[in-house]
Amino acid sequence: MSSTELKEIDDLQGLFLNDAPLLDVRAPVEFAEGAFPTAENHPLIDDGERHRIGLTYKEEGQDQAIELGEQLVSGELKARRIGQWRDFLQRHPDAVLYCFRGGMRSKTSQRWLFEETGISCPRVRGGYKAMRRFLLDQIEQNSAICRPVVIGGRTGVGKTRLLNRCDAQIDLEGLAHHRGSAFGHHPQPQPGQIDFENSFSIALMKQVSADNRHFAVEDESRNIGSRHIPPAFFARLETAPLVLLEASDDERVDITLQEYVHDSLASFQDAGDSETGFGEWADYLQNSLDRIRRRLGGDRHASVSKMLHEALALHARTGDTQGHRAWIGYLLHEYYDGMYEYQLSKKAKRIVFRGTQPEVLDYLRDNYQ
Repeated sequence: MSSTELKEIDDLQGLFLNDAPLLDVRAPVEFAEGAFPTAENHPLIDDGERHRIGLTYKEEGQDQAIELGEQLVSGELKARRIGQWRDFLQRHPDAVLYCFRGGMRSKTSQRWLFEETGISCPRVRGGYKAMRRFLLDQIEQNSAICRPVVIGGRTGVGKTRLLNRCDAQIDLEGLAHHRGSAFGHHPQPQPGQIDFENSFSIALMKQVSADNRHFAVEDESRNIGSRHIPPAFFARLETAPLVLLEASDDERVDITLQEYVHDSLASFQDAGDSETGFGEWADYLQNSLDRIRRRLGGDRHASVSKMLHEALALHARTGDTQGHRAWIGYLLHEYYDGMYEYQLSKKAKRIVFRGTQPEVLDYLRDNYQ
């Protein structure tokens, strides 16, 4: 095979449905602005080189820009970058590569790789731009025909836990890396909006491709943290059947204690050391509470803030987490339940079932999955 016969592919749906490993040869700044779940960035040119080549292209033309690129990426640097591609493809022999438009950079990377290693790696026709456009179009098309079943319920009933037990589901909060409430942040940042949309589009495509079966999705507002659900899909959720999960007050406090305290603290401590993690987590809880101060009102905010302070002091001194039950219970009843009742009043006609977790799971499996 000559370097001019290297393969170009355009089966974008197949790439995403099969989770094909993707070798992204764009510059790091481009990768940071948006990428795909199975992609790794091993650039042909770095950010500084890309900037210099771009200026040369504007001022002197394409031939001079290509010549500069070959000067900048040569010798040991060229060998090192080809080595990175080779190592990636040895780990992922079924990978494909792409640049931004499927043009010079991906062709050059593909040719160098073949000439230096003998490895023939297909490139994506149209590159990242075509892949991104395809995923956006898929959101619009699949939102119109998909069959979601929305899982609703009060805060703390365990909607995410139930969702993870469903045979077919999309975990929007997992994709957005946020628990979808004032206390929903994680120590690690959320993905960018583009990355969230790309991951969501692939997840939705997989559900529709699987005989367009019903799938469960948690009841969400338009925004999950600072990421927003694509409008076409959110509009579909607003007409979908609604199944309400119910739990006792004690169960709700138990579940919220596990998520807001044990799980959240562990994530902060995993991101740092034990002592620093506890302090950052405590600050996060207070900041989260302060963000809803206006909705709570001054008196209620002061009351629950005092409960939180006392619980954190006890926790830090003795390791006892039970003091957190007071502020959690207060927030559930004085803050979250009021909002829930208001939102539910606008969705009452869509309710098709309500029950405990075992009852809801049985209902979903009998009727939708």
